[in-house]
Amino acid sequence: MAAPYVVDGTDLRERLSCIQERIERACRRAGRSPEEITLIGVTKTFPVSLVQAAREAGLRHFGENRVQELVAKASVLPGQIDGGDITWHMIGHLQRNKAKDVVAHADWLHSLDNLRLAETLERRATMANRVLPCFVQVNVSGEATKFGLAPEAVHNFLDALAPFEHLEIVGLMTLAAPAEDPEAVRPQFRLLRRLAETYSPKRNPRVQLRYLSMGMSGDFEVAIEEGATHVRIGSALFGPRREA
Repeated sequence: MAAPYVVDGTDLRERLSCIQERIERACRRAGRSPEEITLIGVTKTFPVSLVQAAREAGLRHFGENRVQELVAKASVLPGQIDGGDITWHMIGHLQRNKAKDVVAHADWLHSLDNLRLAETLERRATMANRVLPCFVQVNVSGEATKFGLAPEAVHNFLDALAPFEHLEIVGLMTLAAPAEDPEAVRPQFRLLRRLAETYSPKRNPRVQLRYLSMGMSGDFEVAIEEGATHVRIGSALFGPRREA
């Protein structure tokens, strides 16, 4: 049995400050404002006590890869959809049988990638009388192990989302290929930005690609330089991930 996770509030504040400083430097290089960037702390496998400590340190956005963890943590620390003061982002792959829980507890979804899932989410969101902000996930690396639409399929998929009145398509999301040098994945981030820039709202007025969710602990600075608005940081903020 793993030892209980002990949260060091001082260390967490220092890590958060360091990440924020790196975000600010990346924004300066790109001629952007740090206010454009939403830092999402990825708490996959970490206990709710860490979320509480990060909230006390000033973090307000949290991401989960697994629906069951999202439900458990949001039940203790509710997101805005449940009247809380933090925002929960579902960033992992979503199966249709979990759509009800995501609609109930997630403030944002980052992994919409097929029409059957869109249909299920639309039905559940309609029943819940809410609009769910969604990022469309794109597989810019071409890796067979990654979820997401092929880049060439993105624009037609966005067109097909026109009937869904309870899904607000706010942007595109991607996971870059693992790389020791973040510069190696810069073209992948640039591709996602170009996909957003070249989609005309005239094709589907319901789609407003205002945001780009891209960049993690090892590459978020390059992602910001290429236009990221939402970066998903786990290990650089919370330390080594716990065993699942």
